Amino acid sequence: MCSRREADRYIERGLVIVDGEVVSELGSKVAPDAEIELAEAGRKRQAMQATFLLNKTIGYVSAQPEDGHPPAVDLLTKDNRWSEDRSGRTFHPAQLRGLAPAGRLDIDSNGLLVLTQDGRVARRIIGEDSDVDKEYLVRVKGSLSAEGLKLLNHGLELDGKALKPAKVSWQNQDQLRFILREGKKRQIRRMCELVDLKVVGLKRIRIGKVMLGNLPDGQWRYLGDNETF
Repeated sequence: MCSRREADRYIERGLVIVDGEVVSELGSKVAPDAEIELAEAGRKRQAMQATFLLNKTIGYVSAQPEDGHPPAVDLLTKDNRWSEDRSGRTFHPAQLRGLAPAGRLDIDSNGLLVLTQDGRVARRIIGEDSDVDKEYLVRVKGSLSAEGLKLLNHGLELDGKALKPAKVSWQNQDQLRFILREGKKRQIRRMCELVDLKVVGLKRIRIGKVMLGNLPDGQWRYLGDNETF
C-alpha cells in the first residue's frame, strides 16, 4: 500500500486503524490476522500524490546533483510539461516535495525516468520483489559474435554475481534492444564491455506497461489514472 517511511507518517498522524481503533505509536505490535485500514484522509492524500514520466535529457543525473550536473527534477517545470498530456491534473510545486526517482538512468543516457511521491509506485518498479522489466535501445560500436549475443542474454556476471537472464536482440545494424529485470549501476554499458562492444547511445523506452512513446526530450507528463506498471 505504501513505503515504510510513508507508513510511519500515516501512523504518527493517526491515520492507521487496526481492528477499528486508531494506532498512533510507531512499532506497535498487531496480530497477524488484524484488520488494518488507512483512514479516508490518508487515502485522499495518496490519491493526490504525483507520479511524473520524464524523458530525461543527457547531462542530467537521476537523483541528487553531483559534480556540477543538475538533477532530473529540475526539468519538472510548468513550461516543460508535454502539451499532449491528457491526465487532467494541475501542476503545483507541492508535487515536487518528497519526490524520488523510481530507478536510475545514467547521466549519459536518456529516455523514460519515473519520479514519484507515491511509495506504492516506487515499490512496484524497484522493490525487492519487483518483476517489472525495462526496455532499452542501445547503439553500439564493435563486432558482436553469435556467442557474444548469447552471453548478453544469459551467462555474464558483474561484481562477482551472475546476472539474471535478459532479452537482447538486434534492432538494426548498429542498435541492440535490451529487456532487463534488474538494474545494476551502468549495467548495460558494462555488459557490452564484456563482449567487446562500446555503447555510444542508450535510451530507455519502456518500464513495465508504460511506454515513453512520443514524449519529447526534456519534457514530462503525469502517469495517467488508467496506467499501471
